[in-house]
Amino acid sequence: MSDKIKVVISDDQKAVKVPTGIRLLIRRCCNAVLVNEGFDGSVEVSVRFVDDEEIHALNLQYRNVDRSTDVLSFPLGEDGVYDINYSTGAKMLGDIVISVEHAIEQAKTYGHSLQREIGFLTVHSMLHLLGYDHEAGGIEQVRMREKEETILTQLGLKRNSSYYMDEE
Repeated sequence: MSDKIKVVISDDQKAVKVPTGIRLLIRRCCNAVLVNEGFDGSVEVSVRFVDDEEIHALNLQYRNVDRSTDVLSFPLGEDGVYDINYSTGAKMLGDIVISVEHAIEQAKTYGHSLQREIGFLTVHSMLHLLGYDHEAGGIEQVRMREKEETILTQLGLKRNSSYYMDEE
């Protein structure tokens, strides 16, 4: 892929130490989604690590859901039209916010590695930033799941058990 992807990762939490290699994993996940989707052009994505308290506040503020969650996606584009960073010409896809505490708990719950969990959350959110939606369920949700598994398998993060998201 000759186009550039810039992933800005910030660790805005003190609850847990983010393991070495996670930043590289996130960049690989973002890149794999774009390649898999045949996305053209340079892009910028922001990924923030937060604690459960912060993601709870964001979930309440932006989605009116009064609980913490694993990941939130804030797309900057709509229908394939994205804001452009005029100094770089890159399409700004949006922001991904991951609760590291939540990811650790879910990895334990599902019996897989934190790498697999953060990989899943990143791929899942990247698909949201590209316009995919699973909220209504049905065929959209199935398509999104299939894409997630395809990409994670390509990255060597195949699931080792059935994976169900908390759909409350």
